[in-house]
Amino acid sequence: MSTARVASGRGWTPERGGVDWVLAGVAVALSGVGLLLVWSSGGAEMARRQAVAVGLGLVAMAVLARLDLRALRSFTAVFYLVAVVLLAAVLPLGDQVNGARSWLDLGLRFQPSELAKVALVLVVAVPLAPGDRGPRARGVLAALGLAGLPIGLIMLQPDLGTALVFTATTAGAVLVSGASKRLIAGLVLASAGAVAWLVTVARPYQIERLAVLLDPSADPGGSGYTAAQAKIAIGSGGLLGRGLFQGEQTAGGFVPEQHTDFIFTVAGEELGFAGCAAILLLVTALLWRGLRIAAASASPYGRVVAGAVVSWLAFQAFVNVGMTVGLMPITGLPLPFVSFGGSATIACLAAVGLLQCVRRTRSAIVSG
Repeated sequence: MSTARVASGRGWTPERGGVDWVLAGVAVALSGVGLLLVWSSGGAEMARRQAVAVGLGLVAMAVLARLDLRALRSFTAVFYLVAVVLLAAVLPLGDQVNGARSWLDLGLRFQPSELAKVALVLVVAVPLAPGDRGPRARGVLAALGLAGLPIGLIMLQPDLGTALVFTATTAGAVLVSGASKRLIAGLVLASAGAVAWLVTVARPYQIERLAVLLDPSADPGGSGYTAAQAKIAIGSGGLLGRGLFQGEQTAGGFVPEQHTDFIFTVAGEELGFAGCAAILLLVTALLWRGLRIAAASASPYGRVVAGAVVSWLAFQAFVNVGMTVGLMPITGLPLPFVSFGGSATIACLAAVGLLQCVRRTRSAIVSG
């Protein structure tokens, strides 16, 4: 295939039978485990709603997997604009949950920030993949600017945890794009400054969460209650757990938000250390397959898209598990594929569809 043909956009040939069935199987397995844990902690009705979300997510995954990278790139701008408009609409029109105005009800209640994660992955890859060579400074700055708008809107909700996911996703995209070490060093310094600024403008409840992380026993009946109960629930499961649907902590509802942000405590109590280890192994396998897809991509754009997806899922999983075991401050981040949440589940399965799309594309546009 000639360089001219590739550069002009012709020759985007998806491989027949190029689906990564291991990746798909791991995503389905994690979603299945999540369904069982949601059923145990939230009841049959909640499990039914989660099953609907998984079904819709699998459809989104299949549709995106069948597209090629040129199609994805062509509608990225529209997708990004829709996501930004929805994020802006949340501020005056959204429903407030747990102190953040993150939900929008347009006949169907959903969380625009989850849709925006998929849009972010696609849009930052455009300026970061100008060709065979890594992006120049203006490409990196353009990516940061495109990411900064949704991050700013999410901070106004305010939802610090999701804003950090967006930041980590963008940073991962820059790292895999082939940007120069000087640009990466500048990004690190800018990120450090941003974190320092966020600490200065943190709200009182966010400061309390940091204090609990530093001293878990400071207020076990108040601000430290959730962290303390999470550790009790996980520790009570022992090696093999009490058995699915048999968790006393889970049945008693001692851990707040146990079907969403703290679903890992349900796994710890009912499935034990072995069950938790199995979930982490599945997450690791999914991330590993994603990294392999990024490394093998013939397209700079595909490589950045895959790297951004892996960064998003890895950061969110690390923070979620870390906060349940006392290694990270408590944030409202669900465990990918496992926690209850229609918007989040659909977004994560759509992200797997993006990985499949990158894998199936044998050649891609080098520039533009």
